[in-house]
Amino acid sequence: MRLVLIVLALLAASSPALAEPAFFAAREGNADAPVLLVYSSLDEPLARPMIEGFQKANPDVAVRYEEMLTGEVHDRIVSETDAGRKTADFAFSSAMDLQVKLSNDGYAQRSDLPMSERWPQWANWRNTAYALTFEPAVFVYHKPSFKGEKPPASRAEFVDYLKRQGEKVYGRIGTYDIERSGVGFLFMARDQEQFGDIWTVIQAMGAAGVKLYSTSSAILERVADGRFVLGYNILGSYAADWASRHPDVGIVLPKDYTVVMSRIGLVPQAAANPELGRRYLAFFMSKEGQTIMARELQIAAVSPEVSGSNTARTMSALLGAQLKPVPVSPGLMVYLDQVKRARLIARWNEVLRTQ
Repeated sequence: MRLVLIVLALLAASSPALAEPAFFAAREGNADAPVLLVYSSLDEPLARPMIEGFQKANPDVAVRYEEMLTGEVHDRIVSETDAGRKTADFAFSSAMDLQVKLSNDGYAQRSDLPMSERWPQWANWRNTAYALTFEPAVFVYHKPSFKGEKPPASRAEFVDYLKRQGEKVYGRIGTYDIERSGVGFLFMARDQEQFGDIWTVIQAMGAAGVKLYSTSSAILERVADGRFVLGYNILGSYAADWASRHPDVGIVLPKDYTVVMSRIGLVPQAAANPELGRRYLAFFMSKEGQTIMARELQIAAVSPEVSGSNTARTMSALLGAQLKPVPVSPGLMVYLDQVKRARLIARWNEVLRTQ
């Protein structure tokens, strides 16, 4: 467990926030240098090390970085393409379903790259959409509240703890509101596929007065100061960032199974400079780029060529079949089916209210 916590302590990311486009001039100083246009949901300050690494290897290229919400990444590419205009050269987003939809609907082009054949099969959809990060869903807990016992390490233990503690923990459990949180909905949908008894977990949380939030920080803040004792299905990169700054926040990778999501990169079909987009994607996938991802962006790397604690390779060696990465495939688009989505949310709300 100590090794697992060390692994997670190196996972860190910040929540996306809208910002003005950032421009990075070519290192060679050529005012007429070609410009790589990036649409991304990753905070621009976090993206800087990757951009700087790319420009060091490509000093003749300038970069325009447009940070936006995940839905906007998708909608901008679709609307610009449908209007016959050029769009971003590279798109990077945590909305796995929307990125795969772009690929499946013909809005992304094939990118045959040096690492394509060696990329994990689950992380590569037809050389058009690539998973570039490895981010688990975890339990978080308030350490001082568990001085006399170990925190739950599986969903069965989670339910048992809530039932045993009863009124002591009522209103002190947090998780994502799956109606407002895209990653929360993704994790819940995967729970339903992986765990036949998941509705017992949801019912137990409802009976314990679970509080729902659309952001990770709202839950983690309350775990850090002791208002909450537990958080369920929290994105590990955010949790580890908080744990590194707040010693009372503990992290557990559930031992029954741990869902892993990824941020996906692709080159849009209507890219103004598709070769620049492919150069950036190739750098993202290279040993150098993935090392920057793990060490400087502090988001776990996917590449099998990169070693170290903050990598899929090391976590897989430690945890094996416990890890359940979400495959990059059209199966993700099931989560965009509005009828199925509404049905899952309705059952979620109904079971939460069942006492």
